[in-house]
Amino acid sequence: MINIYDERTIKEFGKRLRSLRKEKGYTQIQLAKKAGITFSQIGRIERGIQNTTLSTIGTLAKALEISPKTLLDFPFEGKK
Repeated sequence: MINIYDERTIKEFGKRLRSLRKEKGYTQIQLAKKAGITFSQIGRIERGIQNTTLSTIGTLAKALEISPKTLLDFPFEGKK
């Protein structure tokens, strides 16, 4: 199995998550509680350290009361 890790995309997703979380007025701890995941995981995702799963994206979108599509609406350039 090939492991594809695109650091730029992971960082952009983290920025998008942070922006939407702040728009909703949530702290990382509040979002983590609402999503049922650890606040340290939220921090790792927002900093672009953790490549998250589709399941977690869905969980975060639900907690933010947005669609996964909205959460994934960020500039994508892919690997270069």
